[in-house]
Amino acid sequence: MKKLTTFGRAALLASSLFFSNQLAAQQLAFPGAEGFGRFATGGRGGEVYHVTNLNDSGPGSFRDAVSKPNRTVVFDVGGVIKIDSRIVVSPNVTIAGQTAPGDGITIYGNGLSYTNANNSITRYIRVRMGKIGEKGKDAVALATGNDMMFDHMSISWGKDGTFDLNGDVKNVTLQNSIISQGLHTHSTGGLVQSTGGVSLLRNLYIDNHTRNPKVKGINQFVNNVIYNWEVGAYILGGSAGRSDANIENNYFIAGPGSKETPPFTRATETFHLYAQNNLFDANLNGKLDGTEIPIAEYGPVTWKQQAFDFPKVTLLTPQQAYEFVVAKAGASLRRDEVDKFLIDELTSLGTKGKTISDEMSLPTKGPGVVKGGKALADTDRDGMPDAWEKKNKLNPKDPKDGSIIGQDGYSNLERYLNSLVGNGAVM
Repeated sequence: MKKLTTFGRAALLASSLFFSNQLAAQQLAFPGAEGFGRFATGGRGGEVYHVTNLNDSGPGSFRDAVSKPNRTVVFDVGGVIKIDSRIVVSPNVTIAGQTAPGDGITIYGNGLSYTNANNSITRYIRVRMGKIGEKGKDAVALATGNDMMFDHMSISWGKDGTFDLNGDVKNVTLQNSIISQGLHTHSTGGLVQSTGGVSLLRNLYIDNHTRNPKVKGINQFVNNVIYNWEVGAYILGGSAGRSDANIENNYFIAGPGSKETPPFTRATETFHLYAQNNLFDANLNGKLDGTEIPIAEYGPVTWKQQAFDFPKVTLLTPQQAYEFVVAKAGASLRRDEVDKFLIDELTSLGTKGKTISDEMSLPTKGPGVVKGGKALADTDRDGMPDAWEKKNKLNPKDPKDGSIIGQDGYSNLERYLNSLVGNGAVM
């Protein structure tokens, strides 16, 4: 066999390194991560921070946990974290809400800023802003940033927007979540205005007066359920700037406040659209019996005959999307009283639902009861309970074994976090 020259060996090595880097770059945030934000890295390889109390600030608080980059945040407590001022999330952070004992974690009283929180992963937490939050602010917001994954979140009671993106934003996914009850006098699901791709997948928008959402930029809108909007469900840009969107297999369901407002509004020719199989149930009869929205109902958009080349995602039928949202949307490992109330409204299929100006007017009187619980023993504080480490032949006294990467591309810590919520299969 002919020996490789020094140049040949160097080229082969460079090629191998490039291929390895490409593989690393393609690692999903977690099994089931989809859309533009699917490759967010979060806190992979960084330190582990345990949230040990429900305080607004200080050591062991959630605010302190996300104040520095390169962390995976796990929870030793469950319950309501009452915050007076906004919390700013750092880049390269994984917030693993699925680790919280009891009924999980609710952050209440103000909002979270993800501006420049690049490569962040947030899963299974509730962010409920409320009337006492800062005027003109959003429950969850980001003005600039890239590569973010939001999964199984429950976001409500924004005073301006509820989930709001506005600026130099790209490669973001919000999936399997609930965006609800933006507060009057500016009750909105949120503005999704980006310079790059934003994927909205299998979410429930419910009881927002308008902007469910309002989209400008590049948007993938697939398998969402929109319920009980009043003056605006999906707003198609409404501006001179160009937008490109794939809108597929969504279910728009009118509620008591919807009157005769159509699912799509404010279209212009600058909105470039591929749409198929979006259903509208307009009759408020307590049954799911929507019909496909005709082309004319989208308005004067620029139609695309083929879908934009956006990331491939799971494609459910609109009926399946509704069933998924009812069963699993939001911080659904253990649904709190607020989400149960919202799902009850949705499943009334037109007979229940209203927008609000004060969360204390709800039967839950705000965030309701969110029970705590006892965390599992974790001797070396590496984020993996002793029992799980023993079962998986790791050392519960070695804090370094959590960062070891397995053949699946995930660290042992990530494998534990992923094990808490299944294999990522949608249906």
